[in-house]
Amino acid sequence: APNNNVATSGLQDTHPTQRYKAISLQAVDKVAEKHPALLPHLYDVKLAGMVFPFKASPYYVDELIDWEAEDVRQDPFYKLVFPTLDMLSDDHRAKLEAAYEEGDPKNLIRTVEEIRADLNPHPAGQKALNAPKEDSLTGVQHKYSETVLVFPAAGQTCHAYCTYCFRWAQFIGDDELRFAQKEANSLFGYLEKHEEVSDILMTGGDPMVMRTKSLAQYLEPLTDPNFLPHIKNIRIGTRSLSFWPQRFTTDKDADEVIELLRRVREEGGRHVAIMSHLSHPRELSTDKVKAAIKRLQTEAYATIRSQSPVMRGINDSSEVWAEKWRTEVNMGIIPYYMFMARDTGAQAFFDVPMAKAHKIYSDALRNCSGLIRTARGPSMSCTPGKVEVTGVEEIMGQKAFILRFLQCRDEGWIGRPFFAKYDPKAVWFDDLEPLEGMQLPWDESGLPRPVPDTVY
Repeated sequence: APNNNVATSGLQDTHPTQRYKAISLQAVDKVAEKHPALLPHLYDVKLAGMVFPFKASPYYVDELIDWEAEDVRQDPFYKLVFPTLDMLSDDHRAKLEAAYEEGDPKNLIRTVEEIRADLNPHPAGQKALNAPKEDSLTGVQHKYSETVLVFPAAGQTCHAYCTYCFRWAQFIGDDELRFAQKEANSLFGYLEKHEEVSDILMTGGDPMVMRTKSLAQYLEPLTDPNFLPHIKNIRIGTRSLSFWPQRFTTDKDADEVIELLRRVREEGGRHVAIMSHLSHPRELSTDKVKAAIKRLQTEAYATIRSQSPVMRGINDSSEVWAEKWRTEVNMGIIPYYMFMARDTGAQAFFDVPMAKAHKIYSDALRNCSGLIRTARGPSMSCTPGKVEVTGVEEIMGQKAFILRFLQCRDEGWIGRPFFAKYDPKAVWFDDLEPLEGMQLPWDESGLPRPVPDTVY
C-alpha cells in the first residue's frame, strides 16, 4: 500500500495527509451519522443556520468537540461552531419558526433577511468610518494612524465559522456587507503615500485560507527590505491553528507558506506576527496543532500572539484563561488580548458583563507568572477606539469603572484614564454613563470628544 504520510522539517509526520474539505449546513446530517449526539439537535442547528453562517472543519469536529459530554450543547467547542435558535431573541425565533412552518420559500428568505438586518451586521462604524478616503481602494481600513487593515478578496472566508463572529455579515453572501481587497498594487500605492504606517494587519475572514500563491501577492514584495521600508511589522490574523493546523504542516503548499513567512522575516527584516485566535486551552492540546506551532516558530521564525473574546459558555472562567495563558507561554506563544463580545450577531447569547469580564481577567492574572502579564483587557473594539476596563473603584463616593483607551481615533486620548458609573449589567461602551460632573470621552455618535488640556 502506498505511504501517504508527508515528511515535514525532515521528520516523518505520523498523521496521514488529510485534505481540507469544509462541512457545510447541508452536510450536518453526515456529521450526525458519525457523532450521534448531534441527532437530537439537527432541527435547531439547521434553522438557526439560516440566519447565522455555519461552516466547520473535519479536524475541529472530530478532534476538539467532546461528543461524549453529558450534554454536547454545553461543550464549549460545540457552542463555538454550531448555531442554535437560543442565539435569537424570542421575537426573532418566533418569526423564523412561523415562516419555516408556513412553507413559503420567498417569505422565509425575506424573514431571514429582516432578522439579519436587525442584528447590527457592521458594528463599530466599519463601513462608514474606517475606510480610507480613496474610492478606488476597497478592502482596506485605516482607523489608527500606524496600522492599516487589509481584507484580501481571496481570504474572505475561514476554515470554519465561530458562532459569535463579529464579521459574520461577510459570510452571508451580501456584497454590500463584504470588504474585499482585490489586488495588492493599489494597497502598496496607498502605503507609499502614508509613511506613518508601520504595521499591516492582514485579516478577513482568514488570510490563511488563501493558497500561498495568492498570499505571496501581498507578502513577496515585502521580502525586499528596500520596498516600503517604513513597514516594520506584518500581522496575520488567523484562526487556522484551531480550525485547520494542517495549513502549516501537511497541506500541499504548507512548505511554501512557511518559506514565504521566513523570507519576509529573514530577508525583508520585518517582524512577522501570527495573531492567533485561541479561546480555550483545549485548542492547544492536539498533536497537529503542536506540530504547526513548532513549525511556525522554528522554521518561519514567526512570533505567535494569542487573542480571544471572553464568551459566556465558552471561556467565561478565570481558571480557563489562566490555564490557556500558562499553556501558551509554555509553548512560546505571547498572550496579547482579552476582548469583549462586539455588539453584533448573537452578542446577547454570548456576552459577559464588563464587571464580570474584569474580574475573570484579574483573577486569572493573579494565578499566573509575570511572563503572562503581557495580556491586555478586557478590551472593547468600539466606535471611538479600543477601550480597556482597567478596574472598579470608588471615586468621590461613587462606585465607578476606571477605563482607558489603548487605541483611539484621536491619539491624544491614548493612555488617559477616564471614569464611568459602575453598572453590573453593562456589556458595551454605549451602556456606560458618566460620573456626576464628568463627561465620557465620546459624543452621542460614539466619536471622541476634543482632548482636554494635559495635566502633566
